Amino acid sequence: MVPGKPELAEISELPDPVAAQGELLVAGLLVGVCATDSEIVHDGFGRVPPGQDRMVLFHESLGRVLEAPPESGFAIGDHVVGVVRRPDPRPCEPCADGQWDFCANGEYTERGITELDGYGAQRWTVPPEFAVRVDSGLGELGVLTEPASVVAKAWGQVDRIGARVEAAPRTVLVTGAGPLGLLAALIGTQRGLDVHVLDRVRAGRKPGLVRDLGATYHHDLDAVPVRPDVVIECTGAADLVFDVLGRTARNGIVVLTGISGSEEEISVPGAAINDAMVLHNTVVVGSVNAGMAHYREAAKALSAADPGWLERLITRRVPLSSWTDALTRAEDDVKVVIDLRR
Repeated sequence: MVPGKPELAEISELPDPVAAQGELLVAGLLVGVCATDSEIVHDGFGRVPPGQDRMVLFHESLGRVLEAPPESGFAIGDHVVGVVRRPDPRPCEPCADGQWDFCANGEYTERGITELDGYGAQRWTVPPEFAVRVDSGLGELGVLTEPASVVAKAWGQVDRIGARVEAAPRTVLVTGAGPLGLLAALIGTQRGLDVHVLDRVRAGRKPGLVRDLGATYHHDLDAVPVRPDVVIECTGAADLVFDVLGRTARNGIVVLTGISGSEEEISVPGAAINDAMVLHNTVVVGSVNAGMAHYREAAKALSAADPGWLERLITRRVPLSSWTDALTRAEDDVKVVIDLRR
């Protein structure tokens, strides 16, 4: 496909890839679909690989290893997820240290997004250092690893910032009950926290998914009965972002993971928010993408979760033959995946 030209989205026959020395050859099983994919197709976000006029889409992957060099640490039959981001060619200090999710100069590349073909293929290759083994017992649920890695990083930021105070968080508010929000809530419950999830919908599957985690669902911020120690913001809704800043407990931590994707201007009570943040020692941090440690944490969290609950996150499975249908969001969708085998 060509970014920004949905009329050119198609299925193409390409030569089977040949793994370079040391690489894994993988049979693609599923890819997950997120808002970024739709923005690439419809809005022109992303960049095709150099020397190409189009790109293979999708960055959320799940595959099965077909070929693995003996020294790779992987074996034929392993279920794997490919990492999205790659360090820049003249590595900045974070990239040189393996923290490409903190790239300082912005010259990173990303599978299916920025200058690299994605995982939306029945065969793909990947260097072992950019592959993550997932529990084969998860089956197709391993496709949730990449979105889970994003919120695993967010929780990692909470841990690092929280170390400034000799007091562990007790309550968390997750804003948004899409895939990121629900997976953030899952990790919060696994940590034994009092988890509250805010979303605007009043019915459908989301409230039940939250309740079945042992968390509390809200559709009105004013009705949330706690001042949370932690906020994981997953909507990117600008008015909501600023609304939660003045509502945390003392020493609160707010992690922003949602992209607004808009230039809409809003009015905010800047002075009141500033005073509340200063007087309460509030920290706000943005968090994007994920590093290898976050992928591994995500894989652990999914392995420890109730597979029946995870299965309910995947609301539609679209065959490859009609993959563009996955880009149109249905009313009760949570996570949509494309089956690359059909």
